[in-house]
Amino acid sequence: MRTYRYFLLLFWVGQPYPTLSTSLAKRTSGLPAKKRALELSGSSKNELSRSKRSWMWNQFFLLEEYTGSDYQYVGKLHSDQDRGDGSLKYILSGDGAGDLFIINENTGDIQATKRLDREEKPVYILRAQAVNRKTGRPVEPESEFIIKIHDINDNEPIFTKEVYTATVPEMSDVGTFVVQVTATDADDPTYGNSAKVVYSILQGQPYFSVESETGIIKTALLNMDRENREQYHVVIQAKDMGGQMGGLSGTTTVNITLTDVNDNPPRFPQSTYQFKTPESSPPGTPIGRIKASDADVGENAEIEYSITEGEGLDMFDVITDQDTQEGIITVKKLLDFEKKKAYTLKVEASNPHVEPRFLYLGPFKDSATVRITVEDVDEPPVFSKLAYILQIREDAQINTTIGSVTAQDPDAARNPVKYSVDRHTDMDRIFNIDSGNGSIFTSKLLDRETLLWHNITVIATEINNPKQSSRVPLYIKVLDVNDNAPEFAEFYETFVCEKAKADQLIQTLHAIDKDDPYSGHQFSFSLAPEAANGSNFTVQDNKDNTAGILTRKNGYNRQEMSTYLLPVVISDNDYPVQSSTGTVTVRVCACDPHGNMQSCHAEALIHPTGLSTGALVAILLCIMILLVTVVLFAALRRQRKKEPLIISKEDIRDNIVSYNDEGGGEEDTQAFDIGTLRNPEAIEDNKLRRDIVPEALFLPRRTPTARDNTDVRDFINQRLKENDTDPTAPPYDSLATYAYEGTGSVADSLSSLESVTVDGDQDYDYLSDWGPRFKKLADMYGGVDSDKDS
Repeated sequence: MRTYRYFLLLFWVGQPYPTLSTSLAKRTSGLPAKKRALELSGSSKNELSRSKRSWMWNQFFLLEEYTGSDYQYVGKLHSDQDRGDGSLKYILSGDGAGDLFIINENTGDIQATKRLDREEKPVYILRAQAVNRKTGRPVEPESEFIIKIHDINDNEPIFTKEVYTATVPEMSDVGTFVVQVTATDADDPTYGNSAKVVYSILQGQPYFSVESETGIIKTALLNMDRENREQYHVVIQAKDMGGQMGGLSGTTTVNITLTDVNDNPPRFPQSTYQFKTPESSPPGTPIGRIKASDADVGENAEIEYSITEGEGLDMFDVITDQDTQEGIITVKKLLDFEKKKAYTLKVEASNPHVEPRFLYLGPFKDSATVRITVEDVDEPPVFSKLAYILQIREDAQINTTIGSVTAQDPDAARNPVKYSVDRHTDMDRIFNIDSGNGSIFTSKLLDRETLLWHNITVIATEINNPKQSSRVPLYIKVLDVNDNAPEFAEFYETFVCEKAKADQLIQTLHAIDKDDPYSGHQFSFSLAPEAANGSNFTVQDNKDNTAGILTRKNGYNRQEMSTYLLPVVISDNDYPVQSSTGTVTVRVCACDPHGNMQSCHAEALIHPTGLSTGALVAILLCIMILLVTVVLFAALRRQRKKEPLIISKEDIRDNIVSYNDEGGGEEDTQAFDIGTLRNPEAIEDNKLRRDIVPEALFLPRRTPTARDNTDVRDFINQRLKENDTDPTAPPYDSLATYAYEGTGSVADSLSSLESVTVDGDQDYDYLSDWGPRFKKLADMYGGVDSDKDS
């Protein structure tokens, strides 16, 4: 719109000349003192030049939150083409046109129909146009103008959070930063002081302060102690209008927590602790707990315990329970009541994390005295060694003493101790021990070649308290004695060719010996004296525990001698010298030119292929004998008669005898009264059977009672005779229990419950009289007792 003709003007109606008017920025509650008009310029046909106008505007100003009852007047539109005859019509379009803003189409007056909120929309852009009422054609081009909403202080400051949470270390210096709070105001910050916020503290003095412009909260009091007070609730106010009267305000709460610092040392609630522990407590056993209190929390309350000095510095230890921060006193080494009955320790508690700025308060540690009393317990005997190793020659005689073990009661009472051998470790009862002095001796002959080491267990038991016993391993090594002669390592059977030359090696001999001499084996080989003269072979000792068999002549004839038996004497070099004679079989064989054996039988010369006539005859004869034997066996089986079940009285076999007699059943209650046997005088005279009717009525005879010293055989026979002659007895078998105990056996009790006695030994020699089957049992239990008393 660069042409003067279409320029948009705003002027004061009724002012023919320029003048200073009231500023539009001034807020009014009603209509302005002078009407604001927006004039649309244009050129008429009669005017060739543009007339001078008043002030020029491109915007209106409207007060927000208007509370009047009438529509709020905004301004007036006017075109220079309007002659006042009503031929023109004004049209308004744009933001809120027709709804929020309306225009009088005849006069061009603009009014606002609703309350406006600047915070909702601060600016409205509208377009105005004048058209011919009759033709509807615009007489002016469309012009744009702005309605700007003037702000009023109608919004209070609002904090970004309803509640702030902050922490600050205790004992902080004055002015230490805590947290910053922020409040915002929705009013226009460019117009007046409606959005200028000032902060102040309403609650929380004198501990904290806030900067009025920034909202930074700082500490305001020196040495705030968390242990005295940990939580603080601070209320901060934000007020607009620069804090002046009439301004709006908002508040927020700041929860401030003092965090812990290590400003408190640990302290024991008592200076002395008393504990007890038995001397049998193994290492690592807890004895008691101590605890030092620390007012701090978390890492600052962690405590380390240590034993700094005392008599039991090497006997006890202290560890820290990380969950409860307690010190646990534990046993470090085995205790001995007889050596020391009480210990005194000094235990120290300290903080591992210390802040240097609080060291001026003193050392962050404390100490207490711990007294530990050792209680006596009945301990088992203690051997002088953890294990014993003894040696004995294998040719030792029975009852030879090998060595001894020693154990004693560690308690102050020094109860006497007896020794025994755990027979589970010496099943063959090869060794015994003197129960009084612990001497170990043999009870059987030893053989190193059968068992080199004997591992047995010796038991030491308190005589006054057999429950207290201890064990110790005893290793007995059997020393070697040259009691075994050397012998061939294998059975030697070799051959010699018929065309062999003299001094030809035909076999190398090796020997073994079950003994194990200290200096090693040294064997010597030679022909037996009876074969040394006129032998066709020689034995050459190689001096390395081997020997070779050499031919002594040229050529051998297997027809003359097909097999040679060479007795070779093998001797060792130990004391006493042991020797044995072994036989080497040498067969004369036919060999090829390379010395490989082809045949070793003389018959092969006559019948090189197939069997000989003598062999065939022998085979046929064996077949005939086998056939005759089978025929005779079959014939005997047919003629065999059935043998009786029992051939003689000496043939004792188990037999089942069935009587096929059915008893009286449950109705037979009168067959025999067991009470009669137990008390013969209590028999009822007229008691008859109820299950049968006797032909004649006989009164039962009262038999005299057997004397107490009557033998059981006479007693049983007497009862049998009475039942046999009793006519009222049932004619079938009945069970009769006599319940009579005899006078006993000369063999006494055979029960195994009393086979082992404590105070005396049993004599098992009579077992040898029972036959060879019990001889082994007599050897096992008839020897010298393993726990031989001194």
